[in-house]
Order: sequence, then structure tokens, then C-alpha cells
Amino acid sequence: MNAHNLLRSAAVLPVILLAGCQFMQRQPEAPPPAVVEPPPPVVYAPTATHRFQFDPATTEVVGHLQLTKVGPEDTMSDIARRFNLGYEEVLRANPGVDPWLPGAGREIVLPTRFVLPDAPYEGLVVNLAALRVYYFPKRKEGELQTVYTFPIGIGKVGWQTPEGVTKIVSKRRDPVWTVPASVRAEHKKNGDPLPARVGPGPDNPLGAFAMNLGWPSYLVHGTNKPYGVGMRSSHGCVRLYPEDIAPLFHMMSVGTKVTVVNQPIAFGWEGDALHMQIFPILEDDPRQQGDGAQKLLNEALTVHMEKRLKQHGVAADLDLIKSIAAAPRGITVPVSKQGVTVDAVLASTRRVENQLPAGSMWDGKKELRVTAAEFEALLADVPEVAKPTPAKPAAKPAAKPASTTPAPKAGGTTS
Repeated sequence: MNAHNLLRSAAVLPVILLAGCQFMQRQPEAPPPAVVEPPPPVVYAPTATHRFQFDPATTEVVGHLQLTKVGPEDTMSDIARRFNLGYEEVLRANPGVDPWLPGAGREIVLPTRFVLPDAPYEGLVVNLAALRVYYFPKRKEGELQTVYTFPIGIGKVGWQTPEGVTKIVSKRRDPVWTVPASVRAEHKKNGDPLPARVGPGPDNPLGAFAMNLGWPSYLVHGTNKPYGVGMRSSHGCVRLYPEDIAPLFHMMSVGTKVTVVNQPIAFGWEGDALHMQIFPILEDDPRQQGDGAQKLLNEALTVHMEKRLKQHGVAADLDLIKSIAAAPRGITVPVSKQGVTVDAVLASTRRVENQLPAGSMWDGKKELRVTAAEFEALLADVPEVAKPTPAKPAAKPAAKPASTTPAPKAGGTTS
């Protein structure tokens, strides 16, 4: 290489080295991918959940669970009536939520999926533990079974609603309430005297419709205090929202069979899946004493249940059942599927707008907002020290059961 070329190469070399350094420099990192927020859950329009049609051969569960959000002025009582639920139903499905200040925007569970009671699908069936009633009209051959279900108020402690089988013996529109002597005496003692008879109108605790049961003094009726529905708030009668008693009154006839059960644990099949719905045991239920709750659960998981599980080719998740029983919320959960939890069930639950459902029997215009003080007054209406002698209905229907004797007029009726 001659001197000229050597000098030229020496001049080019620094340029190449400089360029190589530039190529070896760290390139700027690509910006992180943008975080894509998941789409908000679809919110549907709610539908009324008081009437269902089903095939008894394939399902013992009706309805579907729902979630909604609390409105700015809502109390739990408001939400309960709007969705045709009882006060206690909504409270126990949402533990820890303040009933008077639930918090605008909070998501609330609506327990509108029901395991049907373990009783014949005939006439009116009351489950005291669930604070709910089911009416099964006569089913024609080849048709699906229809059931209507409504929240109810039942007797307070000391004024228990009796269990057993009876029937409707009379029906009255705009009834007169003949006040029992025991109730009058207690109201007088508390400085709130009552007349011997209360005529039709807004002050009548029977509401606009009443149906006498074969058990003397016990009725199925409406109420002038709708916020007491879904609670133990009566003198022993079964009370319904005004919008619920009206259609029930017209559908049921004198002679309709009435079955009252107390089933805090309900198992039911839907296809090949076993579902469970459990409620707190009533505080005056003698089965609550000691390990009564565990005994009830053991009785529910009988040999018969084991046979049915084998017939369906499934097994019950005993750990899930025990966890649900330890904190009963009245939420229907499939307990024969793998990997199911209450949280997983709620995560996949249908979300609905917080508005009156289409097809509701209530017009939404008579919503009665009440205060905690009014609730306390309702609960204190009949102190526990005044305990009437409860009716003693027959445990099983007989040819001429005493439980079907019309209530005597002179004795008055509870409310």
C-alpha cells in the first residue's frame, strides 16, 4: 500500500469506529402497551320474579340471582319492596351493609333465585324460615307447573305462626279486624288503647284483603305497614305486601290447601346439579339449641339424598355446604359442581338496573320510606311478655281435622 492510500485509510478508520459506536449504543425502549380496561359489565333491565313456570320432573329451583346498585336515597327497605323481596331477605344476602345508609353506588345482591320447599306442589305453601310463600295453582296434564312466590311477615317470638296443614275457610275484602283481648290489654298497658273492632281503611292492620285459615284466629292478609313484610312482625298471621295479597286473594278459593313448614335448609335439583339455599334458624325454633344446626344439616344430607346424588352421577361438595351453613345468606348455590364458591357465583351474576321491574304488580308510587325509629316501633308493637296460646294444628291432614274449623267470631283475629 502506498503512502497516499495508507494516509487515506487512517483518515477513514475513526469515522468507521465512530459509526460503529453509534450502532452499539442502547436503543430507546418501546413504550409499554396501553392498559386496556375491561369493558363494564352489561346491565340489564330487571324482570319481575314473582311468577315462574317449570317442569317438576327436571327442576326444583326457580328464578335467577341478580345484582343492582344502591340509589342515592335508597334504604334496604326501599330496595326490598322494589324487587318484591322481604326486608330480612335483602339484609341477610348482604351482611355488613347498613340498612339505612347502604351507600349510593354499592352493589347489592338480590336473592331472587329460590329452592322450592320440600312439600307437595299444591295450594299455598309457607316456609317460615325463608319468610316466603309459594302458591301452586292446579296443573293441567301436559302443562308446565306454575308457581307464584311472595315475601311474607310472620309471627314474632311469642306469637309463632303455627306449622301443619289447613285450608282457606273464608275470604273477606275490606275486612273488619276484631281485636283479640290479649292484644287490647297489652296496647292499653303501653298507653296505646285499641278499640274492640277496627273498620276498613288505612288504620286497619289487615289491609284490604284477608283470608281466614282453618286454625282459629289465624289469617293470610295484607297490611297497612308494608315495611314489616319480610320480618317477624305479626301476631302470628301471614301478612303480604298490598300488591301481593290482591292477586293471591283472587286466585285462591275457599277450600284451598295451606301447608306451613319450617325448613331452614333447602336442597333442590336443576337438571343434574344439586342446589342449596339455607336460612338462619328462627330464634325460637327448639332445633336451634345446642348442636341443632348441625343435626338439621345431617338430616338434610340423608341416605335418600346420597342415592339421588349417585343417580345423577355427581357428588356434593361437603366443604362448600359447611361453609354456606356457617354463614347462611339465603343465596342459592350449586353444591355439586367442582370449584364453585359463593364469590364465584356472585361474580357471574346478572346485573340489573335499580328500577321497578317490568311486569311488577306494584306501581312504585306508594313507596313508603320509613325511619329506624318506625321500625323499632313496629317491632315493639307486641311485647314478648304477652304470649297468646297458639293454635294447635294437626300435624297431618285427617278426615275431619280440627284445623279446618272456621275461626270463631267472638275470639278475634290476630294480625
